[in-house]
Amino acid sequence: MYSFELHKADSVANAAALLAQSGGKALAGGQSLVAAMKMRLAQPNALVDLSGIAELKGIRKEGDNLVIGAMTRHAEVAASKTVKDAIPALAALAEGIGDRQVRNMGTIGGSLANNDPAACYPAAVLALGATIHTNKRKIAADDFFKGMYETALADAELITSVSFPIPKKAAYMKFVQPASRFALVGVFVAQGAGGVRVAVTGAAPSVFRAKPLEDALAKNFSADAAKAVKIDAAGLNSDLHGSPAYRAHLISVMASRAVAAAG
Repeated sequence: MYSFELHKADSVANAAALLAQSGGKALAGGQSLVAAMKMRLAQPNALVDLSGIAELKGIRKEGDNLVIGAMTRHAEVAASKTVKDAIPALAALAEGIGDRQVRNMGTIGGSLANNDPAACYPAAVLALGATIHTNKRKIAADDFFKGMYETALADAELITSVSFPIPKKAAYMKFVQPASRFALVGVFVAQGAGGVRVAVTGAAPSVFRAKPLEDALAKNFSADAAKAVKIDAAGLNSDLHGSPAYRAHLISVMASRAVAAAG
């Protein structure tokens, strides 16, 4: 590691001011940022700890929406009766993130702000058509994810909560990379008032919606319909774990399993 300043914020306004003054980074659960700092992939001159901000925590239902505070831990989402009753697929997704330490330290806001190409939460946010609330504005899921580790967040802008419309049906399936527990390919399928949305993580530099699957499932919401869709491999990731063609095949397979799980 190296020397840096550590500030502990006691409110969202205080955190935003500290970030603006220091030019540093916000520290949520630290499961990605601290590891990156250890490897010198990130070298912020200051960190602003958000863990003491009560207004960033909590889970509640507001009308037809489920609202989760940005500093809510993965383990809390997984165990929440409110989440299980409203969007059981979201609770199941949280339960499958990383290992026990990651689930007890990592936060939904931190995961979204980091936007790892293989993170699970971005798929849920995009497929469910969620809204990301910040200290400055509201950002629709379709406008939030911009590219690899890139989001629409501006400097000193903090996620405060995420609002999920409650779907009719939803499920998430991922093909796990066994060493990291990240998704080699993960697919979240949701059927709601606005139709069918399908989001894919792990397969490309950033989470994305799979239009061919959405079109097929809008006509016939069945596992067979999803499995029959051929995904274009262009632009998909290639590494020692799988080729673009392999990932393209997995997208249809995981989507089919997700539809079957959604019922």
